[in-house]
Amino acid sequence: MLRITDARTGETVDAVPARRGLTRVEAHVPGYDPSALRVLLVADLLVRALEIGGTPVWALLTGDREQAELHAGAAALGIRPFEDRRDVGPGWGESQAVHVVGEGGTAPDGVRVAVAPVRTPDIPAGTDPAEIRLALLTVPRSTPARLDAAALTEAHDTLPRWRRAVAGWARHPSRPVPDTVRGRLRTAWEDDLDVPEVLRVLRWVETSDLPEGARFETYAYADRLLGLELTRDLGAPA
Repeated sequence: MLRITDARTGETVDAVPARRGLTRVEAHVPGYDPSALRVLLVADLLVRALEIGGTPVWALLTGDREQAELHAGAAALGIRPFEDRRDVGPGWGESQAVHVVGEGGTAPDGVRVAVAPVRTPDIPAGTDPAEIRLALLTVPRSTPARLDAAALTEAHDTLPRWRRAVAGWARHPSRPVPDTVRGRLRTAWEDDLDVPEVLRVLRWVETSDLPEGARFETYAYADRLLGLELTRDLGAPA
């Protein structure tokens, strides 16, 4: 079961309501900037983790300005659409609200997930948004993220390599995700959305002696959370 640290109290609480009713995940951002996009990214991860666990989710965006820019920037990073809060009323059957906010931000009552800011120099024009997503995922959400040359270079090297590897493993007979590996992945993201640990598991799997088919299924399974399109190059020439 997914548990999350409530920034209001510092306590770890269940992100999944006891009755398995609809959970509202609401991202709160004042306007468009890299830190706001990181808030939306964390909200996207939370939505994905809840859905993997079978919890119905209603994703909302509360922003004071630059809504169009926020939606466009989120789409570029592979963040699934959020409804604008002003356009909707109370959710039918809603049983829990989780608010995702920037560090020091405010939100209505409910579980609050705080996200540290992005401190970044100018990102080079033409940088693949998926590489920016990966670079942000590598940093714990409570730690300020710096999208400098080193972080972007590592993401630029890692993402194409993983996509090529996944495409290659897909040519082998499929094998199930080993129970121990599945358990490590689920334990990581259900423990306060520890996405850096999920990535560490994938790095171990990449060079492990697991069958190629099992490595493929492991990466495909983890990508339901990560949203990095790791299976994008399936069918491409070797």
